[in-house]
Amino acid sequence: MAHWRGRGDAHLAARQDPEAGAEFQKILDHRGVVLNQPVGALARLGLARAYVLEGERAKALAAYEDFLALWKHADADVPILKQANAEYSGLK
Repeated sequence: MAHWRGRGDAHLAARQDPEAGAEFQKILDHRGVVLNQPVGALARLGLARAYVLEGERAKALAAYEDFLALWKHADADVPILKQANAEYSGLK
């Protein structure tokens, strides 16, 4: 699973949005494997970012909301959570 996330992150960095989204979706399609693992939540964040690059605002908002719901009890000072909240707020 980690290799899919790595490929998804690489596609995001290269601004290859559909490819990034596909890699993150592969992770989410294996819910039984990633159920309680951070990679599942991070895949949702990656998917949200891919949707932003594709101009899919509604899908991006939904993916950010999924990620934020999973991390609602996390320490608010976690950098990835702070960044995701800022990205989400910028879309609203």
